[in-house]
This record gives sequence, structure tokens and C-alpha cells, in this order.
Amino acid sequence: MATKHEQIIEYIDTLPIGEKISVRQIAKALNVSEGTAYRAIKDAETKGYVSTIERVGTIRIERKKKENIEKLTFAEVVNIIDGQVLGGRSGLHKMLNKFVIGAMKLEAMMRYTEAGNLLIVGNRTQAHELALKAGAAVLITGGFDTDESVKRIADELELPVISTSYDTFTVAAMINRAIYDQLIKKDIVLVEDILTAEDQTVYLHVGDTLEDWYEKNQSTFHSRFPVIDRNRKVQGMVTSKDVMGQEKSVMIDKIMTKKPITVRPNTSVASAAHMMIWEGIEVLPVVDEQNRLQGIISRQDVLKAMQMIQRQPQVGETIDDNITSSMATSERSDSGQVSYRFPVTPQMTNGLGTMSYGVFTTLVTEAANRALKYYKKGDLVVENMTVYFIRPVQMESIIDIRPNVLDVGRKFGKVDVEVFHESVLVGKAMMICQLIDKH
Repeated sequence: MATKHEQIIEYIDTLPIGEKISVRQIAKALNVSEGTAYRAIKDAETKGYVSTIERVGTIRIERKKKENIEKLTFAEVVNIIDGQVLGGRSGLHKMLNKFVIGAMKLEAMMRYTEAGNLLIVGNRTQAHELALKAGAAVLITGGFDTDESVKRIADELELPVISTSYDTFTVAAMINRAIYDQLIKKDIVLVEDILTAEDQTVYLHVGDTLEDWYEKNQSTFHSRFPVIDRNRKVQGMVTSKDVMGQEKSVMIDKIMTKKPITVRPNTSVASAAHMMIWEGIEVLPVVDEQNRLQGIISRQDVLKAMQMIQRQPQVGETIDDNITSSMATSERSDSGQVSYRFPVTPQMTNGLGTMSYGVFTTLVTEAANRALKYYKKGDLVVENMTVYFIRPVQMESIIDIRPNVLDVGRKFGKVDVEVFHESVLVGKAMMICQLIDKH
């Protein structure tokens, strides 16, 4: 039987898109405490079912799919720019496909404004009205209001009219940054993207015997199964190593590995790979917040996903991408030892105008990564980094990074990295890295 928390989530999921909900309403409708209702609504917000907007409330929104994650809803725009909704609240759940800056004559502005757009404009009432009639929402900058007639049109057409105190340039930059962040998220593959779903997962119950393991082993040719209780909570994992030398009448819960390592659906595949390599695990159960089985992932699933990530174009660049893209190879010796050159730009400095510690560690990690790839293809995860010292390096300096591979094994690599500025040692670090083979 579903818990009260699950019942509330299912109830919210059945509500029509755009409907406003509240803690008191949920508590009364499902006969639960307001505390239970509040926790469930927050969980629904995390899962993308609802959105809470200041001075508006919590509304049911359409849950985004991976392919349209780069689009924002008008509700999200309100949160991003700290806006006030003047009209058309019932359309806050809709997604915008493009924003248009109204810095032109009215006729030209309307040629660029289409249905699903967001027109960013100042206190130009006629432009507000024409944009709404064209099917676009309106964002008024500078903290201005609009006419009551415009608000009535917005309510009728269910298209939001939003006001913000920020100027047009700042608003456009804030929305663009939010879309850019969404694009970066789109590139990060999560466990939920690759897992074998619960209805396709073969598992055992704590009351089963070893004979049940043999039956599932023969029918699936798999040897590793999660073990769940009657509430579908994961209690253990059983593998071929556990069953060796045991009688078929032995209960599964007597031989299984209890409290196994699990992952959540929103765990990144890179983190899962690190876990599996480090612990020597072939299969990981995927569980929800209550430890209930959602599916499984295997090492093969993870490696395939990581190969796919490498083939995908990078749509949104992270800070690490911007730093490492500036690293240029300066020389390589016959033994394979290589050095890299990096310009310290103003964006890479701290408040004192010297290279930031975060940039230093990123450069050291990237240099170690590139050096180890000369010996072994694949990715690395930093297990330990010891920075012996780091001296201030002024902005617009050119530094040389020289990694020296001390030891490479099947799963680990040890690298000593030295950083020079004008032949003077300004930084030194030792790294122990875990190697993830993709083949």
C-alpha cells in the first residue's frame, strides 16, 4: 500500500497543468497533516511537478523532458528575475521558446515577436497589447506597470505579463545564464537515464531460498540480484560468491550482503562509475528516498553511457571547460613527458588579483589527466591531492605546467605536477588518481 507521501505525489501528478495548490488544500483533500503535505509538495517541486513563485504561490507545471530542458517556463523566469506577475497567472506553466528584446520601432518589434516568445520591453503599453495578441508573454523592465486593459487581455489569453525592477540588459543576461545552466545540466547523464527499470529488474525477496536464486540464474543467466522486503525496500545483494558452497535450502537473507551500496536516480553516471570501480561492484541497486527499489545499473551500462558522453558535442561550457581550453601544449620529450602553457586572465584571479586556488587545482588536475592518457586511455577521478605550496601569480602572467607521471597501474596513477612562472617554481602538487577504463 502506498504511503501518505506517495499518495500526495500521485494526487499532485493528476492535477491539471497550471492549477494552483497549497499546503492547506492538499492536507484537507487527502486528510493528512499540513507537515506531511508540505514535505510532499517540496518533494514534488524537486521532481519538477510544481513550481513555487513568490507572491503568486505554488502551481502545477509540466515536468520537463531531457530534450526540452533548455526551455524555461514563465514561472521559472519570474523566479530568476524576482518578478511580479501583473496578469495572466494561469499561463505561468507555459514554456517560452525564445525571448525578444523590444529595442526597436513597434512595427519592427512585431515582425520578430511570435507565439511562445517572451517580449522584454519597457513601459510601452501598445507593445504589451500587440505582443499578447500575437501569442507572446510580456516582461516589463524598470519596475513599470501596465494598463488594466492589458492585464485583462493577459488573463483572457492566459499569457503572463511580468514586471521586474531590473533593466533590460540585466534581465536578458539573467535569463540567458539560466538557459546556459540548463544546457550544462542536459549534458550530464544521470543514473535515471540509463537504469534498467524496476518492472524489468529481476530481484529476490528476503523470504526466498537459495533454490530461488538458482532458478533466476538459469532463466536470466545473471548472477547478481538485489534482495527486497515486502515494502520493496532494498535489504541486500546476493551474488555467485555468496552462494558458493551453500545448501539450496538456505534462506537468502542469511547469505546476502546486507546494507549494500545504492545510488539514487539523480546520481550522475560519473559518480556511479567512481563508486563501482572503487568498490569493485558490477551491479548497483537504484533506490528512492525511502530506499525502495527503482531499478539497477550494471558496469556495462555505465561504460556505455560514458562512451556516449564522449561522442556528444559540448553544448554548454562549464568553468572547468573554459580553463582547460586555454591550456596549450608547449613541448613533449621523447619519454612522453609534456609541459603546458596557460595565460592567467583576469577572470581566473581572486580578489587580490592573483591566480585563484580553484584555477590552480583545475590546471593541475587537467595536466595530470592529459599526462596519464599518454599511458592509458580513459578517464580519471582524483582520489587524493596534496598541494605542497603555491605562490601568488599575477594576472596576465604566462605559466608552465609540467606533470611527471611517477607510477601507472591498472586502476591507479600517481602524478607529480610542478608549475613555473618565468622558470621560477610557483606551485607543486602530488596527485593519486583512479583510472576508469572505457573499453
